[in-house]
Amino acid sequence: MKAAIYTRYGDADVVKLADLPVPAPGPKEVLIRTEASSVTTADWRLRASAFPGLLWLPGRLMTGLFGPRAPVLGMEIAGTVVACGADVQAFTVGQRVFGFSGGNGHAEYIALPEDAPILPIPQGLSAAEAVSVPWGGLSALVFLRDVAKLRAGQDILIVGASGGVGLPAVQIAKAMGARVTAVASASRADLLRRLGADRVIDYRAEHPASARQAYDVVLDTVGTTNLRQMAPTLRRGGVFVPLNFGGREIRQALMDKLTGRRRIALAVSEDHKEDLQILCDMLRDGALTPVIDCRYPLDRIRDAYAKVETRHRAGAVIIDVIPPEAARLSA
Repeated sequence: MKAAIYTRYGDADVVKLADLPVPAPGPKEVLIRTEASSVTTADWRLRASAFPGLLWLPGRLMTGLFGPRAPVLGMEIAGTVVACGADVQAFTVGQRVFGFSGGNGHAEYIALPEDAPILPIPQGLSAAEAVSVPWGGLSALVFLRDVAKLRAGQDILIVGASGGVGLPAVQIAKAMGARVTAVASASRADLLRRLGADRVIDYRAEHPASARQAYDVVLDTVGTTNLRQMAPTLRRGGVFVPLNFGGREIRQALMDKLTGRRRIALAVSEDHKEDLQILCDMLRDGALTPVIDCRYPLDRIRDAYAKVETRHRAGAVIIDVIPPEAARLSA
């Protein structure tokens, strides 16, 4: 099978196409022919070993100190089940599925446990639309619900609102009953309003920290602000939630523990099938809309990485692992 691999850390040029064996599913695994995947910020950071500050060494220990331990990236997949292990009960051959793979998505085939966060593709969605949801949607849901503890009637500021996590965060926060202020470029304002933002701040014209005691939650999805800047924007009891953090934020969180305050909340999101089902229900009900910025074939994956690394995109950057026409013919 064709796969995009990297055997050393570096820029997008370290990624190349290779022929790898098709994985054999275990007794409780399904083999999926991958139609679509994506390039996420997580893929970029893993490929480049771009872990911030004090997290560099733990990150390298996790991924491989001297070189990548897992050569195939790709955090989310959509495709068709082509084989099932002897003990699989949740899926059948021929089902179209999507979900969070946690890696190995940039390949024509992937074997995943049946209890992994994968589900049937909601009716009416293409593989590309479905695959645009899991990584950003699951992160947004967990950080809003479990980390920020967002409640109906609260005001939230979402920094980086047009990115891979920001766009689902706007929609999920709105569905949770919050009033949403989105920070993005002016060119994204109409899209963000259509998706539920009550107000859009053009970061080129107004700094998001200019408001005073305006928000109960500040969610920074891209790492362009910090607690010192944003603290004056928070109401009493408000919380700053950065998705990207380093030693400074860890120290601030420890200080909060010592003083009994909760000005900053840090976490690493986990991915569960039950949460993916919540996103499926939102897709079905129209509360969550997939947004795709651009699509590339697998052999242009370096261009996809370049797009993600600009930090200027509106939605997911999709990899058509199998050309859409070929996927339709084989369906």
